[in-house]
Amino acid sequence: MPKYEELYEFLISKVSQLTEEWYESIDKKNTAGVYTSSVPEEIRILKEQNKEFHLQFFPLFIKEDSLHLKHFEEWIVKIAKDESHLLTPSNLILKEFYRTRNQYLQLIKDFVSIHKGEYPQSVIDSWNHLIIDTMDKVTVWFLEEFDKYSISRLQCHQELINELSSPVIVITKNTGLLPLVGDIDTARAKLILKKTLEQCVEKRLDYLFIDLSGVIMVDTMVAQQIFYLHEALNLIGVEITLCGIRPEIAQTVIQLGLSFEKIPTYSSLERALKETLKD
Repeated sequence: MPKYEELYEFLISKVSQLTEEWYESIDKKNTAGVYTSSVPEEIRILKEQNKEFHLQFFPLFIKEDSLHLKHFEEWIVKIAKDESHLLTPSNLILKEFYRTRNQYLQLIKDFVSIHKGEYPQSVIDSWNHLIIDTMDKVTVWFLEEFDKYSISRLQCHQELINELSSPVIVITKNTGLLPLVGDIDTARAKLILKKTLEQCVEKRLDYLFIDLSGVIMVDTMVAQQIFYLHEALNLIGVEITLCGIRPEIAQTVIQLGLSFEKIPTYSSLERALKETLKD
């Protein structure tokens, strides 16, 4: 592709104007995330990120390797993993890519209007095609990176929630309490088993109360994991007692044909503590 320094200089001269017009035209009442901030520093950073994109894009008109997008990588990765953008719905970010693309196409019209007759239609069409094709590729690339970091962020949060939701609390010198809350799937059950064993050893416990009152549902998988935990704790010398067995849990256990007969059970933690620690 021929180099078009005159067009490049025109585009570069519009960078600040483009960013200001873009920011002012954001529908801040009907958007969310990074675009709604009223904090001056956050607004400054958002505008700077927008300017950086223009400065990455416009050299495509004067570089022979215009079809290579490698030079966009740093900007794409930086924005895709930016916390403010990760808190913004991807459809709103996509909308801003389209708005920027339309800004570029309008700039081409403005440039052609100033230089009437100087450039053939085939050249003008090639500029428009470059903008559309490059924006499409950059947008897809960005969304791929955005999804990757979003998934990673959710996984980290879930791991943190799982760790915080299965703490072993020391209630006497050698006795602990494991309060379980919420749904227990296979991944979380394995984590509970691992963390409970580690914490019982670390805290030198001989006895552990497992409170099920906050567990939404006990099914075959949950019951099986409780049995695994019981057996594993027995191997390291820790006895367990189940408490918080609500009527609906008891009914479900019976309907599933399950049995906790090898494990002491109580309807509430209060009763379990009174009966077990009364001496």
